[in-house]
Amino acid sequence: MVERTTVIFKQILPPLLKKLSKIPDPRQTGKIKYEMTVLLLYGIIMFLLQVSSRRRTNREMTNPIFIENLKITFPELETIPHADTLARLLEDIEDVEQIQECMIELLKDLIRRKKFKNYLCKHQYVIAIDGTQKYSRDYRWSEHCLERHVGKEGEKHAQYYAYVLEAVLILDNGIILPVASELLDNKGYGSETNKQDCERKAFYRIAKKIKSIFPKSRLSIVVDGLYACGPVIRICKQYNWDYMIVLKDNCLKEVWEDAEGIMKLESENCYECDWGNRHQEYRWANDVAYYYGQNGRNKETFDVVICDEEWDEVKRNSDEIEHKKTRYAWISGKTINKYNIFYRCTEMARYRWKIENNILEEKHYGYEYEHCLSYNWNAMKGYHYLMKIAHFINELLVHSELVAEMVKERGVQQFIKDLYEALKGAVLDKEGIQAAISKKRQWRLVPSEFM
Repeated sequence: MVERTTVIFKQILPPLLKKLSKIPDPRQTGKIKYEMTVLLLYGIIMFLLQVSSRRRTNREMTNPIFIENLKITFPELETIPHADTLARLLEDIEDVEQIQECMIELLKDLIRRKKFKNYLCKHQYVIAIDGTQKYSRDYRWSEHCLERHVGKEGEKHAQYYAYVLEAVLILDNGIILPVASELLDNKGYGSETNKQDCERKAFYRIAKKIKSIFPKSRLSIVVDGLYACGPVIRICKQYNWDYMIVLKDNCLKEVWEDAEGIMKLESENCYECDWGNRHQEYRWANDVAYYYGQNGRNKETFDVVICDEEWDEVKRNSDEIEHKKTRYAWISGKTINKYNIFYRCTEMARYRWKIENNILEEKHYGYEYEHCLSYNWNAMKGYHYLMKIAHFINELLVHSELVAEMVKERGVQQFIKDLYEALKGAVLDKEGIQAAISKKRQWRLVPSEFM
């Protein structure tokens, strides 16, 4: 397991480490024990092996056997630094965003090498965007954090929290790769204005980053109902992006009225099909006009599609069959017809759920998304970006041909756990692993049908 994993790491890590080495080191040259690249690599390994706590890292990653084995896989690490050394470095890096830029450059390299060419969705990149809370406290630990009031009426108190907007790339073989994180930052908003940073404002910023990563690529954006608004749609059109946006029942009342009126007039715009054990009925309206802005001076047009879904399901703790119904609705950036409606709604639009699963994985399955590794805002961002790089590498690792059988047999979480146990359990065959690395092998991702 370690041998094959090391072969994959040797394909992925060198370009990344080269990029990390270009980040300016804020420390005094003559007073440093560890190179900055070594410290950042150490931080990535923390999350890579899911030892994502400073105390636990100091306790477990200083095991002599673990250090010797780790040096086989990561020869850059001659010794293991103290976790606080990394924290102090992250506090002092002037532009900590450069850590994320290194991950973005790695993604660009993989795109240029056409590693994802066979796993695109209808020859286009699907990007899902969603926001989530990182952690909250009842006191203001940083001027950057957001503020809200919680509790029962009459007993409300202030709560301060960190919130992040995430963008991920979803591939057709099950890979979900982090693309960019945008932390909501309240520092630029004065308390007297009673305004704060928010998800939509963060969307406008993250959209620029996504455009710089995929300047000429065919791109589809899938987002929830919060983004069903004129400015977001305008940005998608400006960047020539396709999109599927959730349309909630209580959102854009005029759009709903127009769409339902068109559906009644054009009753032929309907389509029925079965998807597994579910029966779907689609209705849609083309060229729905939406006016927004001051006095409705801005106008956008798009298609609205509704899916009514029915299925039978066995009740929990019972043999009784229950008949269920649900409804979905979306705004579509491309013209809906009976030939593309199933793909755009059932596959492309529902890929948005994968970012929710991805965030839950980072929160509850080893990456400690909600763990406060530092109350220093700069260091917190640095740890967040290192965690994202580790998740990026792990996604490529577990979907690689060399270890695919092991991952399929054990599951992703157990595979990472077994890898960690192998590294700290006994001294490994250094010569055998180095011989395996020296062989020329092509790194390939597994097809979707394998996973």
